[in-house]
Amino acid sequence: MQDKEFLMIPGPTPVPQSVLLDMAKHPMGHRSSEFSSLLSEVYNDLKWAFQTKNEVFVYTASGTGAMEAAISNVVNKGDKVLSLVIGNFGERWAKIAASVGAEVEKIQVDPGQAINPAVLSKRLKEDVNKEIKVVTMTHNETSTGVTNDVQTLCAMVQEHGALSIVDGITSVGCMPVKADEWGIDILISGSQKGFMIPPGLSFLTCSEKAMKAYEQCEHPSFYFDFKAYKKAVNDNSTPYTPAVNLFVALHTALQMMKKEGLENIYARHARNAKAVRAAMRAMNMPLFVEDDEIASKAITAVLPPEGITVPQIRSTMKKDFDIVIANGQGKLVDKIFRMGHMGFVSDRDVLSAISSLEATMYKLGHKFEVGAGTAAAIKVLNEAKQKALV
Repeated sequence: MQDKEFLMIPGPTPVPQSVLLDMAKHPMGHRSSEFSSLLSEVYNDLKWAFQTKNEVFVYTASGTGAMEAAISNVVNKGDKVLSLVIGNFGERWAKIAASVGAEVEKIQVDPGQAINPAVLSKRLKEDVNKEIKVVTMTHNETSTGVTNDVQTLCAMVQEHGALSIVDGITSVGCMPVKADEWGIDILISGSQKGFMIPPGLSFLTCSEKAMKAYEQCEHPSFYFDFKAYKKAVNDNSTPYTPAVNLFVALHTALQMMKKEGLENIYARHARNAKAVRAAMRAMNMPLFVEDDEIASKAITAVLPPEGITVPQIRSTMKKDFDIVIANGQGKLVDKIFRMGHMGFVSDRDVLSAISSLEATMYKLGHKFEVGAGTAAAIKVLNEAKQKALV
């Protein structure tokens, strides 16, 4: 049916109607007092979302743009960067650092695993001469469905003295992440995930320690320059022509987020993730990440049962139910599928997706108790709501 497509992927995520309607208004002048007033609210609300007292810069760029900004403003040629790699996006940090001439070292684990804090602790203690300048990491790795213990990892980096740079693209606005309290020096995110608007904006906040590192950077980025954006935020402006209508959308989305409240947002993501995982187990669908402690609250990665392929599952879900789920990435293409449940995704959406997946798997010949997945999800959602009422 036309206009019924629903995205259950790691991003872009569904966009609320009120956001779409406000975004569709005629653009306002980006140097107007009207836009400056809107920016003032957006910048303050972003501090709330990032849990920081520092400025949050907004780039008209994808999340990768913010990643490049984070590296290019603090890393000089020959600097040693330690990249913690648990998937494709952790690997991207290493590639960007190498592109500016850094000496890159990796601590890498198999897909589906998180970084063991003890391994990082050992490596940092070995660095007695403090040669490691930067440690990069991914908070929530959507290519595998794994979440790193960023709070613990960043505490170790702070103790060592290096800068911690964290990809929070699919964690900010989805799960607890506290830039200041956790000692994160640079934290980035993107618009098309927990912030519930289309792709095109990315966000970055940095500590005083990171700004001091910026002052020592020999060739900081021009477009992504920290100093230019810091000044612009304080002036309720932007350094260059921004994506005006996306800022309008962000303003509306942030108002929705504040109304729901961060703790409620986190709780919604946690219960929906738990419901999806319970459903997969009830349907005899193997989870790629078995350990619930490190499993993502934003997406769930699932292995196809024997005899049924990922393309078959994705094609049937799209054709029969207009629900889009994601393939794996890189070496995991056609080996896993990923169901997103972040951002503007409600309990109803989760139940619709699970029941549609049940119908899909039944059609494809998978052996399981029909209705078991939906029942398992209903139980989890109901228990979570009952607990919230106590």
